[in-house]
Amino acid sequence: MADRLYLSVWFPSFDEAEIMPRTLAVLKQFPFSNSQPGIRYLVIHAVSWSEPLILEQTFDARVTPEQAIEIAIEHVHSDHAYEFEAMWDLWTPEVGGGLDTTWRLQPQAVTFLVHGIDFEDGVFQEDGHIEIDFGLDTPFLHEELELDQLSEERVKANVQKLVAFTSAVEKNAGIAGRILWSDSEENLVQKLIARLQKVQ
Repeated sequence: MADRLYLSVWFPSFDEAEIMPRTLAVLKQFPFSNSQPGIRYLVIHAVSWSEPLILEQTFDARVTPEQAIEIAIEHVHSDHAYEFEAMWDLWTPEVGGGLDTTWRLQPQAVTFLVHGIDFEDGVFQEDGHIEIDFGLDTPFLHEELELDQLSEERVKANVQKLVAFTSAVEKNAGIAGRILWSDSEENLVQKLIARLQKVQ
């Protein structure tokens, strides 16, 4: 059963003036898709998820992280939350007419949820100042496939991209803490190790 995969990060402080610079520092570590680079969607929420949106903007031509931040910075408040959507390329299997599996690098959506400290009764305490939603954990496990050598290499390449991004955020974005987690209670690292050991 696939679960959603998240990375939550916390900073030493996240005052109003720090929200966008710290968000930009995280976005700059992200390995954007070659075919669909940049930010493609920006949403700003006020006070709570249930309140009407302050801003919702789709960028047909994509914008750089800096350009998206410039738009968002006009609406910076400690009781706001911000969503930035971007794409990265992950190996994805395509089963053809036969039984052979062809792997292709395909753009996959990633959402950056930025929580001001006064938004939604301090939801940042549990979910992080910035919570990164990678979508389903399938690209990093592919539990539905029998892994041969090529499939194992493709899954490992996806995992390496995830690990490299997480490490880059840890080293370069000035964070105080981070947790990689999924919807289920299962530990992702243990699932990955168990999955890859099956092909040994």
